[in-house]
Amino acid sequence: MKELVELVEYVARGLVDHPDQVKVTESVDRDTVFLELQVAPGEAGRVIGREGRLANALRTLLRISAARSRKRVVLDIRV
Repeated sequence: MKELVELVEYVARGLVDHPDQVKVTESVDRDTVFLELQVAPGEAGRVIGREGRLANALRTLLRISAARSRKRVVLDIRV
């Protein structure tokens, strides 16, 4: 699901001050895709947003994108 990784990278790099430190790793287990987003220390708040609104919006985009291939997506944001 390379397009999901690219989507997360694109959005995250647009939100942070240090886009070169954005890394997304992917692992797949049957019908679930696990994505782990790593950003520079102190920039997790920029990706999460107030009360988690940005993170929830990103998860919604991923869910919609993955629905075409009947996959479930889990996004984990790490510092």
